[in-house]
Amino acid sequence: MKEFRYISYLFFIFQVMVANTIHVGRQYPVKSIRQAIAQSKDDDTIIVHKGLYREGNIVINKKIVFIGNDFPVLDAQKNGEVLSVKTDSVVVKGFKIINSGFAALDDPCGIKVYNRTFVRIYNNRLDNNFFGIYLQNCNNCIVKGNTIVSHGKQEQLIGNGIHCWKSSNLQIIANTISGHRDGIYFEFVTNSVIWRNISTKNIRYGLHFMFSNDDSYITNLFKNNGAGVAVMFSKSVKMFNNTFEENWGDSAYGLLLKEIADGYIFNNKFIKNTSGIYMEGTSRMKVEKNDFVSNGWGMKIQASCMDNEVVNNNYLKNTFDISTNGSLVLNTFNSNYWDKYEGYDLDKNGLGDVPYHPLSLFAVLTEKNTSTMLLYRSFMITLLDKSEKVLPSITPDNFVDKTPLMKSLPL
Repeated sequence: MKEFRYISYLFFIFQVMVANTIHVGRQYPVKSIRQAIAQSKDDDTIIVHKGLYREGNIVINKKIVFIGNDFPVLDAQKNGEVLSVKTDSVVVKGFKIINSGFAALDDPCGIKVYNRTFVRIYNNRLDNNFFGIYLQNCNNCIVKGNTIVSHGKQEQLIGNGIHCWKSSNLQIIANTISGHRDGIYFEFVTNSVIWRNISTKNIRYGLHFMFSNDDSYITNLFKNNGAGVAVMFSKSVKMFNNTFEENWGDSAYGLLLKEIADGYIFNNKFIKNTSGIYMEGTSRMKVEKNDFVSNGWGMKIQASCMDNEVVNNNYLKNTFDISTNGSLVLNTFNSNYWDKYEGYDLDKNGLGDVPYHPLSLFAVLTEKNTSTMLLYRSFMITLLDKSEKVLPSITPDNFVDKTPLMKSLPL
C-alpha cells in the first residue's frame, strides 16, 4: 500500500513538472489563442493577457486551464460561437466574452460546453451574446461568479443567460444575469443546486425549470423579471431562502408551480408580485415559513391542487391573501399569520380562538370575473365581505385556518 502511494505521488509530481504555462499577448512570442491551444498539451495552463482577440470560434479540445489576465476580450463579431469546450476538466476563468452570432437552430453562445464533465467556468464577464453559458449533456460542472448581460427586447430574439440541458450534479453559484429570455434555464437536469444568484430584468423568467427532479435553489434573488420563476413538470424540488420581488404583469407571478409534486418551499420572501405563488396541478408540496408581503395575490391555488400543506407563513399587506377557482378544498392551512384576521385570543396561547377563512367573497368574484376589480375598495365590496363573515354562503366552509397566529413570525 505504501509503495502504491509513493508511486502515485511520483506520478503527480511528474505531471506537475511536465505541465507548461503558455502566455498569450502582444509582448509574448505567442500572440494568438488558437496558436497557444495548438501548442498546448493536457494539464497545461494558458494565460491570455489583456487585449482584444478576434479569432472567431475558439475551440478548447485539450484538458487545460484557460485564464484571462485583466479580462482580455474575446469578440466573435456577431458571427458564430465565441468559446466552445469539447473536453473534460477544463477551467475557464477571467475573460470578457462578447458578440456571439444569432441563429435559431444551433444556438450560438458566449461559452458552450459539449457533453463534458468536471468543467469549471469562473468569474467571466459575458455581454451581448445570444446564449450566455450553455451546458449540454454535462455532469459535475461548476458555473460560478460570472456576470452575464444581454439587451434583448423580444424573447424570440434572445437566448437564456445560463442554459442547462440533460445534465446532472451541476453547481450554479453566485452569478448575476440580466437582459436574457430566461435568466437560468434547467431542462432534464437532476441533482443540481442553484445558489446565491441574482437574476433580474429578464424578458420571461428569472429561473425556468422543466422536467428537472431532485434539484435545489437556495438564497437567490429574482427581481423585476417578466414573469418571475416557473417550476414545471418536476418533482422533489427544494426552494429555500429565495427572494421573489417586483415581478409584475398581467400574467406574472413570483413563483409558478405547474404539475409538480413532493417539493418544499421554505423561508422565502414574496414581495410586490402580481401573485406571490401560483399553483396549478400541484400536489404534496409543503409551503412553510415564507413571507407574502404587498402582493396582488399572496397565493393563487387552483382547484387542481391537492394534499399541499401551507403552515407558519406571514400574509401582510396583500390585496388578496388567497384565491382559488373552485369550491373543492383539498389542501390544508395551519398556524399562519393573516394581517386581516380580526379574531381574539382569550387563553393567551398565541393562536386565535376563532378560525379564519382567508378566502374572501371579493376574491371569489374576481377569480370568476376580473372586471369586478373596478369595484375594489368600494363601499359595496366592503359590505359584501362583512356580510360573508356573518352569513357565509359562497366561499367554501372548509377553506379555513383553524389555528391562525395572533402575531407575525419574525421577518
